[in-house]
Amino acid sequence: MSQPVIAQEFETLSAEAAIDRILAENSGLPCFTCSFQAEDMIVLDLLRKRLPDIPVLFLETGYHFAETYAYRDRMAQAWNLNLKNLAAKKSVAEQEAEFGILNRTDPGKCCNLRKVEPLFETLQQYDIWFTGLRREQSPTRKNLKIVEHHELASGKVLLKVSPLAAWTWGQVWKYTADNKIDYLPLYDTGYRSIGCEPCTAIPQAGADPRSGRWGGTKLECGIHTASKQSDAEAAAPAQPNQAAPEPAALKRAN
Repeated sequence: MSQPVIAQEFETLSAEAAIDRILAENSGLPCFTCSFQAEDMIVLDLLRKRLPDIPVLFLETGYHFAETYAYRDRMAQAWNLNLKNLAAKKSVAEQEAEFGILNRTDPGKCCNLRKVEPLFETLQQYDIWFTGLRREQSPTRKNLKIVEHHELASGKVLLKVSPLAAWTWGQVWKYTADNKIDYLPLYDTGYRSIGCEPCTAIPQAGADPRSGRWGGTKLECGIHTASKQSDAEAAAPAQPNQAAPEPAALKRAN
């Protein structure tokens, strides 16, 4: 069976069923990239119940919010995560001494040095790449499939799995509340998409969640656009999302 047909079969599956089928039918080594945002914590919750020791890859850029670091460490301990902090070859101080403050002058280069390069070097070790991506997050993700085949620059092909691809923002917060998952406190102040502190702002009301990133100059850091997706998969239509109900308030689950 061709890759596009196999991938299309996952579009009707629930997040749990998609994960279970991927793990049942593939013996390769899995990993999960995690920024500790709300979507990531749901996928992580589903994965840790099946693979307690799955490597959790965090891109340690050196520029994250203090709240993100504190939350990462708290959840890593609470859930006994196999956390892998991926750092760039140069420290923040070394990079700024050589290039200046790239997140102001050339954010694309900054993301490449501190996110894309460390991640893609590490992904060489793995065969299945789980993510918390959703179509609703940004126009750049509207055609996201639950399962995609991605080729790295080295030629290595991975299964990229986004179990929540079709989920709405409302579904994210319902699962979070129903399962009493602690969440990153920055959401309570209005953030919708949370990355490095210098490049993250609260989006305007009604704007897509990632519009607050990089001062509106771009919507992606590169880790989800630098690998090549199968051409046939990219051409196949994704299943439409339902309209996203906006939570009345982001209340911590009791």
